[in-house]
Amino acid sequence: MDELNMNSRRAFLKKTAFAGAGFFAFSAIPNEVFAKTDLVKITILHTNDVHSHIDPFPGNDPKFAGLGGAVNRAALIRKIRAEEKNVLLLDVGDIFQGTPYFNMYGGELEFKLMSMMQYDASTIGNHDFDNGLDGLVKQLPHASFPFINNNYDFSDTPMAGKTIPHKIFMKDGIRIGVFGVGIALEGLVEKRMYGNTRYLDPVAKAAEASHYLKMDEKCDLVICLSHLGYSSKGKQINDVELAKQSRNIDVILGAHTHTFLDKPSEYTNGEGKKILVAQVGWAGIRLGRIDYVFERKSGKKAAEGHSIKISKKSIAI
Repeated sequence: MDELNMNSRRAFLKKTAFAGAGFFAFSAIPNEVFAKTDLVKITILHTNDVHSHIDPFPGNDPKFAGLGGAVNRAALIRKIRAEEKNVLLLDVGDIFQGTPYFNMYGGELEFKLMSMMQYDASTIGNHDFDNGLDGLVKQLPHASFPFINNNYDFSDTPMAGKTIPHKIFMKDGIRIGVFGVGIALEGLVEKRMYGNTRYLDPVAKAAEASHYLKMDEKCDLVICLSHLGYSSKGKQINDVELAKQSRNIDVILGAHTHTFLDKPSEYTNGEGKKILVAQVGWAGIRLGRIDYVFERKSGKKAAEGHSIKISKKSIAI
């Protein structure tokens, strides 16, 4: 009877996860069921453009009353980690600038709080240069997580050796490759703030990194932390165009344009495969969540995601 039930569960999981039922089917299945099958669930949590918003918005704010706040975010992350076995927490830059906390502490508080929340990695946004390269370097010891970027050449700056181009995370046997790209700084950031930082083509560097992670390192999932912006006017590359041109990226976690997406957008990449693009606005108002289910033997995967408004109410749900 137990074997029959196990076979039924396995068939149900495969049907829901890989035949289109998606997140609303497999997110509610207890983790012990996954433990008894060849399926693995990975939960990706992400933030962007928090801009030094440590406190929630006041209760009388006309748009974001009571939303956000580092304490509420930390509590929500703890709640999800208690429910899920395999969680990866990522940020997509512009951690700095936006409230008096940054003016007073220069980013120290932001990095310390993110470290307490146990972020796994972040990339660098244009506002993270707002105290100059020396100011950024000064605060790095307060961050217990790495900064990932592969299209800023810092070799002739104080940031030399302070970032990594990519990182591979292992979650329950699943290899997750993460790399980061940033926006062009010229005309956006004062030259004195980024000094001799060389900007490299993000499309070429993304192709290089994703090919390496997928083909050479055999990653099951490749994530791009992109501070390019969801969409843009003119010739500036953005996440949508990067997604369409890409080949080995599974999901782009975006930033810069403060775009509120209720769930990831889906595009077709350069080889006709699905790629997700996600972004959760700004000011720490939302936490992005993407759940993946992997079938170990076949290598197939399915995903669904959404953004969660951060408040005391969301913690209680």
